[in-house]
Amino acid sequence: MDRRQFASDGHRRPRVEVQKQIRRPRLLSLRSSDTGKAQLRLRFFRFCPPGFGSAHNPVPTSVPRSRLTSAAPRPHPRRGGRAHAGEAMMAMRILLVAEHASLQMGGEAALPVHYFRLLRARGVDAELIVHERSRAELSLLFPAEAERLHYLPDTFLNRLCWQMGRRLPDRLAYFTLGYLSRHLSQRKARRLARDLIARNPLGCVVHQPIPVSPREPSLLYDMGAPVVIGPMNGNISRAEGFGKGQSDGLDAKAMMALWRPLRRLVHALSPGKLRAALLLSANPRTTLALRETGTPARIVELVENGIDSALWHPTELTGEPPEFLFIGLLIELKGAQYLPEALARMDCKTARLGIIGDGVMEPEIRARAEALGVADRITFYGFLPQAECNRRLAAARALVLPSLREAGGAVVLEAMACARPVIAADHGGPADYITPQTGWLVPVPSPEALIAGFSAMMDRLALDAGAARTAGQQARDHVLRHYDWDSKIDTIIGLYESCLLAEK
Repeated sequence: MDRRQFASDGHRRPRVEVQKQIRRPRLLSLRSSDTGKAQLRLRFFRFCPPGFGSAHNPVPTSVPRSRLTSAAPRPHPRRGGRAHAGEAMMAMRILLVAEHASLQMGGEAALPVHYFRLLRARGVDAELIVHERSRAELSLLFPAEAERLHYLPDTFLNRLCWQMGRRLPDRLAYFTLGYLSRHLSQRKARRLARDLIARNPLGCVVHQPIPVSPREPSLLYDMGAPVVIGPMNGNISRAEGFGKGQSDGLDAKAMMALWRPLRRLVHALSPGKLRAALLLSANPRTTLALRETGTPARIVELVENGIDSALWHPTELTGEPPEFLFIGLLIELKGAQYLPEALARMDCKTARLGIIGDGVMEPEIRARAEALGVADRITFYGFLPQAECNRRLAAARALVLPSLREAGGAVVLEAMACARPVIAADHGGPADYITPQTGWLVPVPSPEALIAGFSAMMDRLALDAGAARTAGQQARDHVLRHYDWDSKIDTIIGLYESCLLAEK
């Protein structure tokens, strides 16, 4: 399957509409809004380095199962195996419906894996409906849960859409042939989910965590159970001043001009988001895009990205020679093509650049490095498993992410969990996660400004390991407080309960 469908997507610090039925207040932090009203802020998240896994990086024959294998459901460690004192968790049955569920594909495809894993760990009656292409990996991750995993067949039309889509620009393929393929899969998923609900509708909630695009219509309506969709994240364009990229195909403004007259009609024909019990949005920008569809549904703003603190952890910073690390797909929008020049401009000539990932831009990046005379200071690691990514991150001076259209940026949180600061383009999702104490945001009015800004910040940290160490420790403290999967799953359970209570 084409990896471009799993590019990371996410966004802004959320403000949350919270219904009275939502319990577990210990998971929520109060903050005052600009108008002085107390609002609740929730955080939600994702666990995997973005952009990995595809036909180019197939699912391996063995998958590390630490913290992933679902054996008998275990009690929540902070609950002692029960809900809060005097409060029993409501009986519920959760049907997760997703196009993909894969840690190897990464990006948004990892989300259904974590929902299923953690719901089962809480003892929740959860099942997963997913495409056949995820079967091999899920069978290894959850060998004891085979009866709870339901697979949709890979049809001739699905394969045809993928093959034809490979010949089109990324965005054009995603919104045309890619959408047709997803539509066909959703029709089959809807029929299967309705059949499962009809057999035992008591306490059922349907949750569609992906796709994360707020503009993507959903076919999950009239299910016989409340439907939760999201968290969704999107409604972002590439950084201004960089023009139309090679992966766009159509100019973003032209695509929006085509979409706006059709969006309400498309959602009326596939009205899942219009009839959902609850829509989860990562940020105000995504909420705006959802409102533009005409949905009357309740919207809760809930950040989707996050980390597994047992996987992403720090080691002692060695410091010499300082290496700056990029992790992601080597495509034009990720901005790695600007890093060789940023490295060449640095005063510190012992600094190195490490690149984890692969993609169509790799030959061009290598050629630029050769032309600038810095090829011997750049290491192309290719695709690496998560444990190795953690090791490389923990040894790096900082993560560098010059992305031109990054709605989320899960890799930012993973670097912070490894106690490493982040230098990122000040555009989109990374700006939601990075504070002045945990990293640096580089303005992106033009390619020249981006290169100069990254070069200056990399030079500063190359010459001051102490600054990197201090910012990295504050980054880890911040991410553990706000983005840990184990604590955040309680929030989603509370939202499920609010939907069931609203149905009564």
